[in-house]
Amino acid sequence: MIETTDLSLEFLRVVEQAAIASAHTMGQGDRPRSDHVAVEAMRRELDAVPIDGTIVIGEGERDEAPMLYIGEKLGLAQARTPGGHQINARFPEIDIAVDPLEGTNLCAVGAPNAMTVLAAAPRGGLLHAPDLYMEKIVVGPKSKHVVDLDAPVADNLAAIAKCLDRRIEDLVVVVLERDRHEELIRQIRATGARIHLIGDGDLSAGIAAAVVGTGVHAVMGTGGAPEGVLTAAAMRCLNGEIFARLVVRTKDDEARCAKMGITDLKRVYRSADLAPGSSIIFAATGVTAGALLKGVRFFGDGVRTHSIIMQANPYQIRFVDSIHVEYHDTVRVQF
Repeated sequence: MIETTDLSLEFLRVVEQAAIASAHTMGQGDRPRSDHVAVEAMRRELDAVPIDGTIVIGEGERDEAPMLYIGEKLGLAQARTPGGHQINARFPEIDIAVDPLEGTNLCAVGAPNAMTVLAAAPRGGLLHAPDLYMEKIVVGPKSKHVVDLDAPVADNLAAIAKCLDRRIEDLVVVVLERDRHEELIRQIRATGARIHLIGDGDLSAGIAAAVVGTGVHAVMGTGGAPEGVLTAAAMRCLNGEIFARLVVRTKDDEARCAKMGITDLKRVYRSADLAPGSSIIFAATGVTAGALLKGVRFFGDGVRTHSIIMQANPYQIRFVDSIHVEYHDTVRVQF
């Protein structure tokens, strides 16, 4: 079991520093650089955490970006003495899922909802998902028992509305703005529900769906499988739910699934399947302001970050507003 009392703040530091590094590139239109600085900051901070860590969800190959690659070993267990010898100490074996910069394009153009993300669990506690797409529905705690990935869109939205004691017309459904979602969008609009189309960031939208007061009631559509695992880790902490199924189109897709031990290609996964660990930590820091988190703010004496750090077993959800002081002679905190 992860010693959550110790490690949650360690992981918080990791996402905070990655967010600060990314925020320095906000709006500069340099997508690869935004991702690169996030990766390097996250790698540097993870190497200082007292764990024997392994990346099981890393940078997607589609991003063509510098990677925290699947299988990479991180943490103090990898540290060496000045003489080059490995440190003779035992550290907890931890699986880590990362999205060093969720919404790379959002950061590059200064759009809302970019954030840095990490989830961690004891070894074997996070599904090693292939970098494919997944069909997904994400809902909050009140709706988790009434939706079905194979049910008609209208039926799912009617069920969600009933659970939330709302009219369907009052629901907000987040959908990635992609050509593949044209029919889904048509069906949602036919019910009268409202749609929030986003260019990137379905992970942050999924978290928002499980947090009261964000104005998001469901996320629907097809997105990345690695992001699905990270969303599942968040749902384990928030008592929400994700319903997901891998999109397997080619023989190569089948081979990639088989390599990772996935044999049932039509299986519908839920959060406990994607993130089965007995103890989960999820941490995220806003890079640009969004519905869930404020963005990084720079001022004369330092930096201010806004993060969420969550745990399952024991359940704990904290929003953390941090001041990172850079100048120590005169400190001026801005609110």
